[in-house]
Amino acid sequence: MEGYILRDGKEQLTLSTAAADKLLQSGQGDAALLYLALCRFGRGVTPEELERALPISRLRIDAAERVLQQLGILPRPAEDAPPAPAEERPVYTSQDIAGLLTDNEGFRLLIPQTEQQLGKKLRTADLQILAGLYDQIGMPADVIYLLVCHCVERARRQWGEGRRPTLRQIEKEGYHWAQLGIFDQTAAAAYLKKWAQREEKSAAYMRALHLPQRQMVDAERRYITQWMDMGFPPETVALAYERTVFYKKDMNWRYLNGILRRWHEAGWHTVHQVEQGEQGGRTSPVKPAAPAGDKDAWMRRYIKR
Repeated sequence: MEGYILRDGKEQLTLSTAAADKLLQSGQGDAALLYLALCRFGRGVTPEELERALPISRLRIDAAERVLQQLGILPRPAEDAPPAPAEERPVYTSQDIAGLLTDNEGFRLLIPQTEQQLGKKLRTADLQILAGLYDQIGMPADVIYLLVCHCVERARRQWGEGRRPTLRQIEKEGYHWAQLGIFDQTAAAAYLKKWAQREEKSAAYMRALHLPQRQMVDAERRYITQWMDMGFPPETVALAYERTVFYKKDMNWRYLNGILRRWHEAGWHTVHQVEQGEQGGRTSPVKPAAPAGDKDAWMRRYIKR
């Protein structure tokens, strides 16, 4: 934040131009709200304070924080794994669900569409899960329908024709979408496009790991997706695989992942970069210095965890 101007005894915020440009280009409304709240506080704040100040749920605040991290306005945490659904979920009674069906046309239309995709009549427990995604998380009905279709397609690819996901599996993926800030059709379409591209590329990574051409299990998918996000092509994964087998005498996912994480920290992603880096004897990353005059530096440490 650049500061504020006092006019007639009232504070007026002046926002960072660079941050404002990034937010305008991203089109992420929740992230803009969070940034405004941080500027307004002008100090470290707790998640609880943000919940009271903002008209969005905690999950949407967390998703907005991730967007600010992706835009470079806030720092990325060292480990950033999306949490699983909360252990204590709100309990929706039959009366609560009836109220949602009566008062919300989108939720009412979602039920038969979901039943058609899953090929079964939804039970009360199933309706409670959909109500949680719609009412507690704040995910629109059209986005939930895209979520259901995605889970159905993923189950078909993984287990074959005729297999369907459970509502618990859909709920878990829904929490993942919420953490990624997927609350509209545009964000959902971008995610689904990226997911389809990853699935197409996954065969090359499976070959690099000397694995049979089959559908990946969830643990394998998490590792390979992480490596794709880090920027490793299949050739570098193949090199890490060779190192793993040489030292461990067998495939070891955690050991291989450790090799790639060290290379990522050193800024080595291609085979050429790894070879050049090892020849030069550099084994740790060169951390860039913080830009001089960074007026938003205070915001990079804004949440007291």
